[in-house]
Amino acid sequence: MASIAEELAEKQQEISVGEFFERNKHILGFDSLTKALVTAVKEGVDNSLDACEEAEILPEIKVGIQEINDREYKITVEDNGPGIVKRKVPEVFGKLLYGSRFHEISQSRGQQGIGVSAVVMYGQLTTGKATLVWSKVKEKDYAHKMKITMDTKKNEPEVLDDDVVLWEGKEHGMKFETTIKGLMRRGKHSVFEYLKNTAIVNPHARIEFDRDGEKIIFKRATDQLPEKTKAVQPHLKGIELGTLAKMAKDTDRRTLKSFLKHEFSRISYSKAGDICEEAEMDEKTKPKNLEVEDCKKILKAAKKVKLMAPKTDCLSPIKGMLIKKGLKNVLKGQHPEYYAPPSTRDPEVYSGNPFQVEVGLVYGGDLPKEGPVKVLRFANRVPLLYKKSGCAVSTAIKNIDWRIYGLDQRGGRGMPSGPAVILVHVASTRVPFTSEAKDSIADIPEVIDEVEKGLRECARNLRTHLNKEKRRKKVKKKFTVVNDILPMIAKKSAEIVGKEIPELSKSMTKIMGVVYVDRRCEWDNGRCKIDIDITNYTPKNKKMNLFFEKPYPETELLSSNVDPDHQGDHLEWTLETLKPSERRRISLEFDGGLEEDDLDGTDVYIEGVTETKLIGAETLPDDWGIEMAEIKEE
Repeated sequence: MASIAEELAEKQQEISVGEFFERNKHILGFDSLTKALVTAVKEGVDNSLDACEEAEILPEIKVGIQEINDREYKITVEDNGPGIVKRKVPEVFGKLLYGSRFHEISQSRGQQGIGVSAVVMYGQLTTGKATLVWSKVKEKDYAHKMKITMDTKKNEPEVLDDDVVLWEGKEHGMKFETTIKGLMRRGKHSVFEYLKNTAIVNPHARIEFDRDGEKIIFKRATDQLPEKTKAVQPHLKGIELGTLAKMAKDTDRRTLKSFLKHEFSRISYSKAGDICEEAEMDEKTKPKNLEVEDCKKILKAAKKVKLMAPKTDCLSPIKGMLIKKGLKNVLKGQHPEYYAPPSTRDPEVYSGNPFQVEVGLVYGGDLPKEGPVKVLRFANRVPLLYKKSGCAVSTAIKNIDWRIYGLDQRGGRGMPSGPAVILVHVASTRVPFTSEAKDSIADIPEVIDEVEKGLRECARNLRTHLNKEKRRKKVKKKFTVVNDILPMIAKKSAEIVGKEIPELSKSMTKIMGVVYVDRRCEWDNGRCKIDIDITNYTPKNKKMNLFFEKPYPETELLSSNVDPDHQGDHLEWTLETLKPSERRRISLEFDGGLEEDDLDGTDVYIEGVTETKLIGAETLPDDWGIEMAEIKEE
């Protein structure tokens, strides 16, 4: 009689990757019908954005959702990317853990090779229907159309049909169509919300959403593509002990010093020698002979030796100017009164992985005054809609006492309340997600610390704005008195005493002491006329640069009474020698189907005037000036 151990041994067998995820689809984000619909769209859009950016193509993405019957939907995602060569289409869509980025240390939306193939698997599992894929590369006059399913037991694709078809009007691109069980909802966990948030952090993309014939378009807010990332080596600071030990066993380097220099980021021969000396280890030690205790010594030494920060070219932050453009593009209907200059933190490291945090904050206008502030969480330009409470971003927000910055908060802990939107973007070569569904960022201390610092930076700007608003109101009252009432008093006084009306300009500059900017708009069938008046109410000559942000790249400047020195995403003028009491007017006329909402927020920036001496415009933030200079050079 066989032993129980032998019987159990007979039952044990290997489980394929496909079978595992088929039985545990909730791990991939298909744990409810509502979320399944969002996840399916998300994976398709993420793939499209990554493909377009790698090919340096401004993305044009079309998303369609059509209800077939009760809780069954046909989803299509189409892009203008480079397309996929025929031999790779089946693996990309029909094989889990198949991708090109898993072994690279660089920022991207997808890395594990699970995303879109999981959508194919879920559709097949819930509706029994295959997925259709069209792909056209630039060199071909035709497209390949394939019908694909997945053999989950073997984790292999099955091509049921393969045709060559014409794809008129399409030079290159990809489209996939799948049918899944789902549930269409409105609100914060909807497909619409996902696409809207995607448009905020991808302002270079044009996204079209067609829901049963009802079309919504998120316009492209900039023609500036994200910076292309480069793969880098791991950084020794914070790397896991087991990872270091494995790298040492696998390396071909013959000495410890050479191993540290060539297989880790930002370590010179000099720094490698310092680490060996601090760890009290021979530089010529063979890496393959390192024991666990030796690896511990190296990691301990690396913390004491000052190493350079990780390279930034493996990351692609959105950056301040484009964060604001993305927020303005999507929040315009709520007329926010203030967009805080976004914070882009310097790169840091956790467990050897470089990461970078960006924070934006919007306040006032028609944003809800009651209830908690709206929090927009993003990782590598992808919205995180679920599991907010267990996220590092939420933890960081709750750690701050927002009362000192002008928002309500019970007891100085928890989520703040008030008319505000907080945006947090974490860019990393390996975002520390809490699960394969990539809904939430783990509470890594280094990440929480950086998010808090970025939040405080934006919060300080909010507090400054609120204080400035109080001052602005006083200055505006003074401006009314000086500009309207004082001339009337002077005229009346001159009539009484029988003398000429005195020159008031010097008196006015002494009273005001600011540069005053006034902007007025007139609308006529999408054509917009804007007058920008700049008056120097200071006793000294002023030289300054004026910037005006265009709402969209395609917004056409029809005319200007003063030719801009630069045209692009923004217009720029150099104002030479504005004398005391002198006023300059810049008159602009735009076309392009603009609406009044398109010009919400502060669009006028001045460089060359201190913040305390400027009313009616904002000073140009330092990082924005750098970005604008780079754009002009290009």
